[in-house]
Amino acid sequence: MIIDNVTITLVGFLGIVFFLMFFIAKFKWHVFFAMLLPIMAFALLPEVNIDKFINAFEAGFGGTLESIAVVIVLGSIMAEALKYTGAIQVITKSMINLVGRKRMPLALTFSGFVLGIAVFSDVAYVILNPLIHSAAATMGESMATMSTGLVGALQITHAIVPPTPGPIAAAALIGADIGKVIIWGSVCGLFGSIASWAWGQYVVGPRLDAPPSEEFIGTTFLDEEAATTEEDIKLPSTLRSYLPIIVPIVLIAVQSVIDLFLPGDGMVKTIMKFLGWPVVALAIGVGLSYINITSKSHKESAKNEWVEEGLRTSAMIIIVTGMGGSLSEILKGTPAVDAIVNWVASTGMPAILLPFIIGIIGNMITGSTTVGCITAASLVAPMLSKLGLSPEAAMLAGASGSIIIKYVNSSYFWVCTSLSKMKLKEALLSYGGATLVGGIVCFVATWILWGIGII
Repeated sequence: MIIDNVTITLVGFLGIVFFLMFFIAKFKWHVFFAMLLPIMAFALLPEVNIDKFINAFEAGFGGTLESIAVVIVLGSIMAEALKYTGAIQVITKSMINLVGRKRMPLALTFSGFVLGIAVFSDVAYVILNPLIHSAAATMGESMATMSTGLVGALQITHAIVPPTPGPIAAAALIGADIGKVIIWGSVCGLFGSIASWAWGQYVVGPRLDAPPSEEFIGTTFLDEEAATTEEDIKLPSTLRSYLPIIVPIVLIAVQSVIDLFLPGDGMVKTIMKFLGWPVVALAIGVGLSYINITSKSHKESAKNEWVEEGLRTSAMIIIVTGMGGSLSEILKGTPAVDAIVNWVASTGMPAILLPFIIGIIGNMITGSTTVGCITAASLVAPMLSKLGLSPEAAMLAGASGSIIIKYVNSSYFWVCTSLSKMKLKEALLSYGGATLVGGIVCFVATWILWGIGII
């Protein structure tokens, strides 16, 4: 029996996806090797031209990183600065002042919504953990009520709103306008965050026995300035704490709006094109975050240590993003793309479900939101025009799927579970449920925005 090249390349495509997930789930390989080996094996298929394969691999890897690597590094450095200068605590205080201490779970959820945009989820939770226990004890609430909205919100904006490295990498892979992703990702993320809060407040919170730990009771940064680990640190003002996050987002978003509605190439458009370039916008954000340094030791650390830590944090994301770019470029030249598009059409399934499902599979098997988000973008990018999806809709759909569900194979899940002192069953219901509900609501919001032609 003669097997045509469509079948061969389609099997190869599915093999890449299968072995990527298998190597990570079964053998706990690092995602770099788990992606590299199946991609290299794809070159051995009889219908693959080796010269074209090598050119596609190199072009995809380099072409993706040339526009995004520096931005990912800058975002990671800014997260380090926000962590050490106390801006996280100040932002949380401002949210509590906004909604009131009696609505502490909602305040923490809004804090998570803002902090997840710029700070890695587990880092923010570690810093806020003593406050969560103390607030739960003071209000007589369970940890499920107090922390579930925060856990969900941190993960949601971490997954779908640039300049967090994951979504900015996915946007680059799929060719989405970062400004549009920021605007509409924030809208979808807000609905998803509120859904996570509602899950904790009304569904699991009243039903689970998850008391706060006594070791943290009375440990809070709300009533004193000693919010950090060093006595010589003076917390920045509320405005200065928000500026490193808000200014880059506004610059990138405004640039996208001006580019869409302002004709010609006048001076205003030229200036905003430069200021709204993610490299410049994030560099400004880093500068604003460094202004908040008051500790003598931090002034020294900021020169090299924070930068080196940011480089270490961003290295994995950069490499995985480059590999995703290679995979997309390789797949563009194969008939597997047409075969998958035709299958989607034959099932009658809405095209926007494809990136969503890939994002779910990637996250649930690997435990990584970033990997799920990047995998969805990598695999769907070659199919966009034939699926009838905009890059923004596909990116947000895949990112929404990558939120679902955080459970035992996720390091973020274990950070939150261990620090909250919750039992595994309670944590699965609280945190797994929050990311399930939040991810679904984000996807529904994305689907609506796509359906009415906004994205």
